[in-house]
Amino acid sequence: MTDQDRKLKLLVFIVAYNAETTMTSVVKRIPKEIYDLYDTRVLVIDDSSNDKTFEIGLSCSELFPDKNITIIRNPENQGYGGNQKIGYNYAIKYGFDIVILLHGDAQYAPEFMAMLIEPIALGKADAVFGSRMLNKGAALKGGMPLYKYVGNKVLTGFQNVLMGVHFSEWHSGYRAYAVSALKEIPFERNDNGFPFDTDIILQLIQRSLRVREIPIPTYYGNEICRVNGLRYAWQISFNTLKCRLHNMNLFYERKYDCCRHSGSYPLKLGYPSSHTMVIDLVKENSLVLDIGCGQGLVARELAKKGCRVIGIDEYAPQDISIFERFIKCKFPQQERPWGEEYKFDYVLLMDVVEHSSDPEIFLDNIRDWLQGHPSTVIITSANIAFFVTRLQLLFGRFNYVKRGILDMTHHRLFTCATLKRLVEQSGYCVISIKGIPAPFPEVIKFRWLALFFVGLNWLLIWLSKNIFAYQVLIIAKPYANLDFLLSLSMKHSNERKSAL
Repeated sequence: MTDQDRKLKLLVFIVAYNAETTMTSVVKRIPKEIYDLYDTRVLVIDDSSNDKTFEIGLSCSELFPDKNITIIRNPENQGYGGNQKIGYNYAIKYGFDIVILLHGDAQYAPEFMAMLIEPIALGKADAVFGSRMLNKGAALKGGMPLYKYVGNKVLTGFQNVLMGVHFSEWHSGYRAYAVSALKEIPFERNDNGFPFDTDIILQLIQRSLRVREIPIPTYYGNEICRVNGLRYAWQISFNTLKCRLHNMNLFYERKYDCCRHSGSYPLKLGYPSSHTMVIDLVKENSLVLDIGCGQGLVARELAKKGCRVIGIDEYAPQDISIFERFIKCKFPQQERPWGEEYKFDYVLLMDVVEHSSDPEIFLDNIRDWLQGHPSTVIITSANIAFFVTRLQLLFGRFNYVKRGILDMTHHRLFTCATLKRLVEQSGYCVISIKGIPAPFPEVIKFRWLALFFVGLNWLLIWLSKNIFAYQVLIIAKPYANLDFLLSLSMKHSNERKSAL
């Protein structure tokens, strides 16, 4: 049998806690078509119930031998989220293709199971959520209390705005997942309580996985609600806000660190940024050395101005045709990577010095390699004294993030003053120092609002760049080193001797 011919392995995962009165009904209602379409196993995990849930589960395996049931009991209560973690780990460990979550309290209809599984089985989704809100008014007709309906709508709207999605409901527990998708997200780091369901949605969004919603009926019977509504609302709102701040690089939360990063920063054009300021500073038709050039995004813009760009980086860009020449090397190093034929008009060190383990030696070497040629050196670096970082430190937080001022790859941190001192003590004449506003358009959805904050940041930088500059830009000229001055003096002396 080929892989295409084999049935997909399906795990029907029932989370159960004090569900002795409903367990048999839930298992009995699992439709026969599921077994016809898939290689199906039912897993019931009793989360250390105080009643006979485990015993009822065992009796179900005898009553319905064709259901292929496995019953497990946690010796200690793991919580709603903790119980799911164990079940999803079971699905991964035993090679299932799809897992669908059912609740042992019969709140969700097993009869709709096939609808949730189908998009995953057809390869059209990585996760499918059953939504009680897709069909207008259906939730209220199904018995959902008005306060829960309103709360669900308000919380879902808030979470949609923060995460830039359009789900009809974030708070349904009827879900199916491709096991391959679960392998891509760190669900084991999620909350062990009811916020687990929000955490896993956030991780799916972070990972850019495909999520679909299917309408399901709403049923509210005699089940006991174990959720503290106000506490739950606060927890999931706070978690969603943390994820948003994580994406804005103002906060780091490891469980939301599951993005597919490109490995390079995006080009920031259309507003005052380190990229636009450097591009404006470089004159047309110049010869430019771009150290730490990344994917050559700035070099591409400079080429439009007729500039010839020599790029240097530890890793080769995808398109080296952007450069007149690309040199692959790691800094700092003693040997000059380029030949003596280049006399650069500009040397760009954009967000490079903070990544160096020894920026003093790094700047010394560049000065030596320029051999007294009066190149204009443009340096940009993050300002650790930015007021947001100061406020975080005031409240006891010093959070390294994926990108931004406290980028995890930064080896050294600078203020405006300490960066200026580093440049001067490395043998450069600092011509000017400028503040750069924060890249609000990269994190604020509404461009008009983002540009308003950029303008406000500009004004505050004018008042104090030390406090309000997100980045620092230094324009400097290298002083000639002693070897160059000695050779120049000897040459000059020989010329004078010859003239006598």
